[in-house]
Amino acid sequence: MNATDDPRKRPYARPQPFGMMPDLVTAGAIDIDDPQGFWVPQAEGVWFRPLVLSVSQGFYVNLLRVRRAGVLSRHRHFGAVHAFVLRGRWRYLEHDWEAVAGSYVFEPPGETHTLVVPDEVDDMVTLFHVTGGYAYVDPEGRAEGFEDVFTKLEATRRHVEAAGLPEATWSRLIR
Repeated sequence: MNATDDPRKRPYARPQPFGMMPDLVTAGAIDIDDPQGFWVPQAEGVWFRPLVLSVSQGFYVNLLRVRRAGVLSRHRHFGAVHAFVLRGRWRYLEHDWEAVAGSYVFEPPGETHTLVVPDEVDDMVTLFHVTGGYAYVDPEGRAEGFEDVFTKLEATRRHVEAAGLPEATWSRLIR
């Protein structure tokens, strides 16, 4: 019996569904030390590297890199968040746990928290899958701004264009 006689070893023979988006594969996506990987400035000492910007489903996946200690932001999530800490560590003022390299964190919709990178951490990188978005809030919960897939897309587009990189650098990430 050869491989073509075994139906488990034959590729799917039918067309994919009409209108289905193509797969997105980014080699070295979490190689955080790759000098070719582009990082979009977000604030002083803070960058993100978009991996997918799903405008059709309202989520984004990115790497967040922080190279400064202190409070990053206080925000309230509209959807669920999944996070994997790749380097360094961080915590929320509202909780007694700390997310360290190798940790997985789930944040439920509605969660409001204040992200802090400890003083002794000089490089923190976390992969975040953010559904919906979030509002930046003051200590009483009053909205001061927001972030979602569209604000991430616009920041990415502006950065790539200013750097003179090809449009495909960011447009291929849109789903």
